[in-house]
Order: sequence, then structure tokens, then C-alpha cells
Amino acid sequence: MQSTSIKNSLGDKVFLGFIYAFLFVVLIIILYPLIFIVSTSFSSGDAIRSGQVWLFPVEPSLKGYEAVFKNPAVMIGYLNTFIYTISGTIIAVTLTIALAYPLSKNTFVGRNFIMVLLVITMLFDGGLIPYYLTVKNYNMLDTIWAVIIPSAVGVWQVIIARTFFQSTIPDELSEAAELDGCSDLRFLWSIAIPLSKPIIAVLVLMYAVNYWNAYFDAFIFLKSKDMFPLQLVLREILILNSVESMTMSAEALQARQDLAQLLKYSLIVISSGPILLFYPFIQKYFVKGMLIGSIKG
Repeated sequence: MQSTSIKNSLGDKVFLGFIYAFLFVVLIIILYPLIFIVSTSFSSGDAIRSGQVWLFPVEPSLKGYEAVFKNPAVMIGYLNTFIYTISGTIIAVTLTIALAYPLSKNTFVGRNFIMVLLVITMLFDGGLIPYYLTVKNYNMLDTIWAVIIPSAVGVWQVIIARTFFQSTIPDELSEAAELDGCSDLRFLWSIAIPLSKPIIAVLVLMYAVNYWNAYFDAFIFLKSKDMFPLQLVLREILILNSVESMTMSAEALQARQDLAQLLKYSLIVISSGPILLFYPFIQKYFVKGMLIGSIKG
């Protein structure tokens, strides 16, 4: 059989070789810090202090993780963070789709004006004091809603979702469904949403990462330690470790500093692990949704 493959010229091969080499360097730059942090979290304090850790754990140890999980507040923080992330993501994705879908329709009166109002919120901020007073006036201080509601709708996410609906769901499809007696709500639930898995995956990942790493809102609005998310709990552990170190002897101080180094890297792994494990399962939808949402605006 005659071969139909296209042979690359010498210039193409050189260019591809340069691209592959560049991508390999980028991969090393991104991957090495992750490997270093994980390896360091499983190494001993002496190995960290002496700079022996380079790629693999040296004198493997679990002292950092043991010190973290001995604190019951860590498990409470984990539970709170999961609650905030799951409930917040569900609410945020629902509200974003409910706002983006009507804005994608040419028949929706006033959609351009609403989009202008949304974009203005990206350019101007009312400031911390009005933000705090607004949350206080709605009686959301020291409640789960203080963490979830203020971040429930992101303008950038609305723009991406609206662009996806415009480029993926043709008006002819909704018109045909309307002729068959399908209401707008039924069309959204039965047709639009099943066709929108890529953009839903994008929204889920964006909002989940945002809620998982939520720190500022919880720091400002929450007072009860039983409601602290994981990020605030880890902050408390690091601060407490630093304060206790000020009243110790030299040997105890050295041991405490070694433990502090282990804690730092262990806490990074603990706080970042769930999101890193979650991403591969929706990676294909995430990439597809981002590409489709960037074609038309």
C-alpha cells in the first residue's frame, strides 16, 4: 500500500524538536517544586535543615503529618472545608448557569445592559468596609453563608458560560423544542444542561478551587473556631508553633524549628492534595470547555 503520510522537512523537524525541548523544560519547572514539597514533607527535620533533600525523601519520617493530625482542629477544618466547597460549588454553578443561559439568548431583552453592570463589578470594588457591613446587615456573620454567598457568582465564570451557550446551543434547537411545546425551563434542564458537561466541569473546578482555598472571607466573617475552614486552621497551627518557640531552650528551639519546617511542607500537601487528586477526573471536560468558551464572545 502506498504511504500517505506527510514527511516533515528539516526545518519542521528542527522546529518540532525546539517545541518538545521547550515543553520538557516547562514540565520540569512545574513538576519539580511539587515533587520537592512532597519529598520534603516525608523527610526528617535534620535533612531539611542541612539541605540534603533534593528529589527523594531523606531519612523518611511522618512526624510532620503526625503533628498536624494530632490536632483535632485539623479534622474539623477539613470537614468544614468540604462542606463549604461542596455546598458552595453547587450553589455557585446553579446560579451561574441560571444567569448565563438567559444572557446567551438574543431574545432576552436588556441582556447587554445586564452584562455591562456585571462587567462594572470587575472594574470597581466597593471596599472592605462596605463589604463587611453588607454581610453584617444580612445577618450572615459567623455563619456558613458568609463564606458561600459572597463568592456565589463570578462574573468571569458567567462570561465563559454565556459564550459556551452561544457557541454550542444553536437557536434553531430551542426554536424546534418550542414548537414541540417545550418550555424554556424544560429546555434548559433536558437539553441545554446535558449538552453542557464541558462548561459545567470548568465551573465546578473553578468554584471548587476557590472555595477550597477560601481564606479571606472566613478570616473576616467567622469568629467561632468550630466553623474555621482548613486554611484558617492551618494558619492557627503555624502561628501557635511560632509563638511557643519564643520561650524555649536552644535544643528545644532547634527541634521546634525542625518541626516547623516539616509542618510547613506537610500542610501544603494536606491542603493541596484533594484538589490535585480531583482535577485528573475532569481534565478532558475542563480543557474542552475552556477552548469552546474562548472561541466566540
